[in-house]
Amino acid sequence: MTGGEARRAHDPNTTTKVRTERGAQPEEKKDFRIRIDALIKEAEAANAVTVEKAKTQPLFSVPQTLSEYDTAIIGTPLASQEQCVDYLLSVNPYPEISVTPRELVAYYYEEGEREGIRPDVAFAQALKETGFFRYGGTVTPDQNNYCGLGTTSAEVKGAYFATSQIGVRAHIQHLLAYASTREPITPVVDPRYSLVRGVYGTNTLGNWQDLNGRWAVPGDSYGQSILSMFRAILRK
Repeated sequence: MTGGEARRAHDPNTTTKVRTERGAQPEEKKDFRIRIDALIKEAEAANAVTVEKAKTQPLFSVPQTLSEYDTAIIGTPLASQEQCVDYLLSVNPYPEISVTPRELVAYYYEEGEREGIRPDVAFAQALKETGFFRYGGTVTPDQNNYCGLGTTSAEVKGAYFATSQIGVRAHIQHLLAYASTREPITPVVDPRYSLVRGVYGTNTLGNWQDLNGRWAVPGDSYGQSILSMFRAILRK
């Protein structure tokens, strides 16, 4: 650039041509904003679905239960929630529980499937422990304690839980303490979880009949009776 050209470039009295691009029109901006909003909403919806799946789907491998004669504690349900409800009400039409039978069973499936514990068999265990929710023993209905947690004698009532779902969660976590070295996904509410894990260390109990003499004493056929109830549920 010459000196004259430089002076002219900075001289306010010199006319210069400035090339400008045509700006986006209001309608175009509006359409663009609509497209962006739609993409954001689509992404948010997809994320919400992922989060909901994560709440129920375990973050670990759970072997699929294929037979009613499979005695493993860890696995997937064979019975439907409806079958569990029907079986309970066929034996006791008026269970002493703080929620509806359908809600209680749903809690067992939610908590059990989250931790990889078979929910239908866990529910059968609750039926055995509570006498089909008639109670009559040391534990009372207001405790929301469905598996005799902490009940070590006729004088010791055991654990109390604020809600039915927390009581179910504690039951499932107690089963997990026996069956796996993996910690529960949700915060521990089972007051005896650490005790069981401390005793068993790296050892686990794989089958329901392995609970004989451990969950219930002497309990020679404790696990077998639970599995028998579970199979009765399947007949409903």
